[in-house]
Amino acid sequence: MTERALSFDAVADQYDAARPGYPPALFDAIEELTGRPLNGSRVIDVGAGTGIATRLLRARGALVTAVEPGPRMAARLHRAAPDVPLVRGLGDALPLADGCADLLTYAQSWHWTDPARSVPEALRVLRPGGALALWWNISDGDVPWIAAQDERVRRWARDEHHGAHSATGRALLPAAMDRAERRITWTRRVILDTHLANLGSHSVFRTRGEQAAADFLAAERTELLTLFPDGTVEEAYAVELTVTVRA
Repeated sequence: MTERALSFDAVADQYDAARPGYPPALFDAIEELTGRPLNGSRVIDVGAGTGIATRLLRARGALVTAVEPGPRMAARLHRAAPDVPLVRGLGDALPLADGCADLLTYAQSWHWTDPARSVPEALRVLRPGGALALWWNISDGDVPWIAAQDERVRRWARDEHHGAHSATGRALLPAAMDRAERRITWTRRVILDTHLANLGSHSVFRTRGEQAAADFLAAERTELLTLFPDGTVEEAYAVELTVTVRA
């Protein structure tokens, strides 16, 4: 699992440039479900990657510390946000003091952890009344062309879990943990090159080999130009958010 998780490290710049961000409604929902404003909150963003979520949390006034294991991802984060404290580490063994956080966030990263270790670590690091927030940008399969693309990727990669990490992440929380959930839909318009770079930054492409990935993405370009002849793609997402509050 760690090897696949770290596969992003080789494409840190591509990841940062092409991956989608998150809509303001996500952060509104986090504030609602945690009962606390992000402004002034001590937030630990775990598996921060290049800092896509980190920077948005900071823009809401959060006092963010980023935790990231990949050296290139961490370096890209530091270049983009040099004033954000950055710690190299994993969610399964957080190099942080007990009770130091109001909020622990995992944006696109909880499914890379071992919940037998990451849940106790999260509870240790959170103050009483602090919250754990997990979320994923999922391509919205209710949109026909996205559903068709996801199916092509699954057939090519022989990966039935492509695009389904959020359901996996929720299931890996202990059943006894109370939680609240939100689903927030949103869209963005990007050029076709950005869409393909985003697709190619996913771990399933990083682990199949460069030539195999290039061949698939070339075929995908041809397929998508029949749908978007002007070269502009409207991507549709559903952000799936789970929040649990430490008693």
